[in-house]
Amino acid sequence: MYATQILMEEHRVIERVLAALQTAAERVAQGQEMRPAFFINAALFIRNYADGSHHRKEEGILFVAMNKAGIPTSGGPIGVMLAEHEQGRAFTSALNDAAQKWEAGDLSARSAVVQNAFGYVALLQQHIQKEDRVLFPMADRAIPPDQQEQVNTDFEQALGEEGKAGIPEKYPALAEVLEKESRKTISSAPD
Repeated sequence: MYATQILMEEHRVIERVLAALQTAAERVAQGQEMRPAFFINAALFIRNYADGSHHRKEEGILFVAMNKAGIPTSGGPIGVMLAEHEQGRAFTSALNDAAQKWEAGDLSARSAVVQNAFGYVALLQQHIQKEDRVLFPMADRAIPPDQQEQVNTDFEQALGEEGKAGIPEKYPALAEVLEKESRKTISSAPD
């Protein structure tokens, strides 16, 4: 189904940021310097792309269609995904808050940045694997062809709206910036 293919392609972009976030958090944990703004920008990516775009389509379109096809929203795989989305939102909020405090001069907030970055990365890595390997194939099998057409149409509409907002260009570009910054040596880190 077209919709699940789109979601898996979006997972690849999200995974790039997860790798950059992991690298940056490891650097901070080892006492190396990273800009607090890196983590603020990572939280921005997560809120607006991973959650605001990607999870919005899952929750508002795909999961609804799966439920109509007989897969329960609570107590099953959809419920697990929804709970993990909420857990991811909590990590992201805490990451952003800690990075803001660090940027304002509270160096003790660095440990909360690292902890929440690691927590988010670990959560999303396994979350993406469950969706790619279990949930999306389940959706492709469970949703009848006529409903799949509607899901695809709804995805096209959502993608069109995202295109008008510049999401397909802005957030993959931000992923690239985060990847590059996470690998820079301290002497070449931007101010």
